[in-house]
Amino acid sequence: MWLQVCFLCLSCLTVPSQSQAQASLRRANDPAGRCHYTFTVASPEESSCTGSSPNPETDGVLSRLTLLEALVSRLIAREDGGAEAGVGANGEEALQEAYTQVTGERNQLQQDKESLNRQVLELQKRLDELSQEAESLRQRPCKQAHTSGGTQRENRPASDPAYDYGNGAYQEMKAEVTEVPASHLLPEGNHNFTGCGELQSVGDPVVHRKADSITGKYGVWLQDPEPQTPTYTNRTVWRIDTVGKDVRQLFAYEDMDQFAKGFPMKVLVLPEPVESTGATMYRGSLYYQRKRSRTLIRYDLASESLASRLDLPHAGYHGQHPYSWGGYTDIDLAADEQGLWAIYSTSKAKGAIVISQLDPESLKVMKSWETNVRKNTVANAFMVCGRLYTVASYTAANTTINYMFDTATGVGRAVAVPFKNKYRYNSMVDYNHAQRKLYSWDNFHMVTYDIRLGRAGHGSS
Repeated sequence: MWLQVCFLCLSCLTVPSQSQAQASLRRANDPAGRCHYTFTVASPEESSCTGSSPNPETDGVLSRLTLLEALVSRLIAREDGGAEAGVGANGEEALQEAYTQVTGERNQLQQDKESLNRQVLELQKRLDELSQEAESLRQRPCKQAHTSGGTQRENRPASDPAYDYGNGAYQEMKAEVTEVPASHLLPEGNHNFTGCGELQSVGDPVVHRKADSITGKYGVWLQDPEPQTPTYTNRTVWRIDTVGKDVRQLFAYEDMDQFAKGFPMKVLVLPEPVESTGATMYRGSLYYQRKRSRTLIRYDLASESLASRLDLPHAGYHGQHPYSWGGYTDIDLAADEQGLWAIYSTSKAKGAIVISQLDPESLKVMKSWETNVRKNTVANAFMVCGRLYTVASYTAANTTINYMFDTATGVGRAVAVPFKNKYRYNSMVDYNHAQRKLYSWDNFHMVTYDIRLGRAGHGSS
């Protein structure tokens, strides 16, 4: 660009004239490095200049050339300096950005490494604890019944899972190796039996909904097997999230489809707070234990009011006699083909499960039975056809229903019906005799199990 300017300027300076045709132009640098242009005109008469006054036209040309040279030099210096500065600034910025990115990735990798190291240490610690526990169980002998040298402990057979009250681990291990006698199985062709009988099998869990917040880790969900009003039917689904300090909300869903979608048709506020997961639904009422008390409450769904309340005599509460998973599950209410039941314990029973049949209207105890199995050694319990069944573990994926007590005969015995805790934290098991299903709340998941019963009298003690 600047060369073109110089060329044009020089072209303008070279105006043809007679005097300039005999002139010569010389360019040289002075000691300071500046460019000087010198015009020499030969004199026809003298060999040297005789006058001190130069030609005015030549002076103008020299002045303009000097100005042009200065401008060109400044232009070149500006272009070179700007280019170098631009390149330097851009390069420095790119290097800084790359350094920042590399530093951030290094810090993130360091954090990930520390997190993985902590997890490895925690897993190693847990593995050591499990190894010690397994070794302790292997070294602990299983106690057997002795008929000589003393009486048998409380006249219980060694096959009774409650033989050793203080050994819940033995009880669960014992249940998992006990087989159901072949005589207890239904003959071929009787699989569709729908009457009342002993529990034969429990199907795989079917998930209907998963809770979407921490308050749904455990709770109660069920359907009324015998609804009393057209407002709520046997298709209505009820749910209570029991995680919290003041549990009072009862959610009603039109049917299982709306329940799965999470769209309640109504939310009822209970008059008293709920304790744990022992509530049940029966004949148009919700039955539950009042928080921090042995008080039972019947809440009428049609009138949305408290219908009756009564203390369960001598019942332990708020952590005195819970199931093995805890959760203040001291009093567990249940309903089956024969009515309303309470599953609990007392100080007199020394932690053994007590079963009481209740009047559905007044909540009074009509009759009670004391079993030979400690409540805190089983994970949960439910009633089917007047029989109590206990679940061995709430965390084992494949556990068993390990004990049955028949209120008709007053006799209990060990059983081994396979049962699955698919999500490894089962906090509620209830039976619905209209649906012939078990309803369960397993670690945020609300599931059902199909069950199969034998003919009445099969397997009875």
